[in-house]
Amino acid sequence: MGPKLLAWIDERFPLTSTWEAHLSKYYAPKNFNFWYFFGSLALLVLVNQILTGIWLTMSYVPSAEAAFASVEYIMRDVEYGWLLRYMHSTGASAFFVVVYMHMFRALLYGSYQKPRELIWIFGMAIYLALMAEGFMGYLLPWGQMSYWGAQVIISLFGAIPVIGADLQQWVRGDFLISGITLNRFFALHVIALPIVILGLVVMHLVALHEVGSNNPDGVEIKKHKDENGKPLDGIGFHPYYTVKDIVGVIVFLFVFCAVIFFFPEMNGYFLEHANFEPANGLKTPEHIAPVWYFGAFYSILRAITFSIGPIDAKLLGVIFMGAAIAILFVLPWLDRSPVKSWRYKGPIFRTLIILFAIDFILLIWLGTKPATETYTLMAQLGTVFYFGFFLLMPFYSAMEKTKPVPERVTG
Repeated sequence: MGPKLLAWIDERFPLTSTWEAHLSKYYAPKNFNFWYFFGSLALLVLVNQILTGIWLTMSYVPSAEAAFASVEYIMRDVEYGWLLRYMHSTGASAFFVVVYMHMFRALLYGSYQKPRELIWIFGMAIYLALMAEGFMGYLLPWGQMSYWGAQVIISLFGAIPVIGADLQQWVRGDFLISGITLNRFFALHVIALPIVILGLVVMHLVALHEVGSNNPDGVEIKKHKDENGKPLDGIGFHPYYTVKDIVGVIVFLFVFCAVIFFFPEMNGYFLEHANFEPANGLKTPEHIAPVWYFGAFYSILRAITFSIGPIDAKLLGVIFMGAAIAILFVLPWLDRSPVKSWRYKGPIFRTLIILFAIDFILLIWLGTKPATETYTLMAQLGTVFYFGFFLLMPFYSAMEKTKPVPERVTG
């Protein structure tokens, strides 16, 4: 771009200043490691979902009579339609994989602690919107699992006292799941929720760049600057991290393409076998389960098999499931540790964070299994640990002895 043209644009639009503020002169800590790939990978998958989604809508028909057939048409007759569909379906699972890894990195290094509370809240809002987006899109293939999975989730609204039945009907748009439900979910999936997600992503990044990125040491690099105001432990995000992120992107794309070309169904975890049958309201699948990325919260829902006073088990399960998500929003105020990174926290936190990751993966797996007595007991124990990790955090994070944090990043 010529200097004169660039100057002409800068007089009318802050192109250069925006580039410098968010890329070339945005100083990031120089000790980023493997865990810091997942933020940029989440952006990559978001772009993939938007682009493939646009192409899929060109051939998809959002009606109860034609939705399933239109998906088959995309897979069999549209040129490269099978690839677009698999990129989108695999992309949905990939999105949650990288988001879960991104969130776990924040837990490891305390990226939710002061002054980054708002970054975490925006991130959790993105996660909540992604769950809604995934649920809305889950119905669109109009297969057996799509239909009955949506039936189970929507029925949960009926557990709410007084307004439950009316709310359930309002969500469906009809007395039962029908073409009306499909149409409104399609509208929300392709228009409303993507706009919300994009807006939240922008706010997430703006908040991040306002306070600066965290790092594996949890050291604030803005405390030590040279005579020009440049952080001594910081380097320009571009070109250093834009180039480094390309390495992560290449590795990710190898894995992503391997899944698409060799096992896109992932043995029923990414595309359930029952979803290759058209929706039939008169035939219930043998085992109804949500897609894997909702598994942990579905496990918590099913783990509640008891009542408390006037609150029956179904309503109590919905409350616990909602609380499992809501508690993540207040995490910045639960952690009372004087240090951010798990490198310098005590053995209690370091042990519990690893056990929490194992517990969450176990809950995801249990959510895809039938509700047998053994699996229910395991889910109940996993639920107790899940809530215990957060509810006891103000106590064990404040009482345990921490290691001294260095003044400068250590690499």
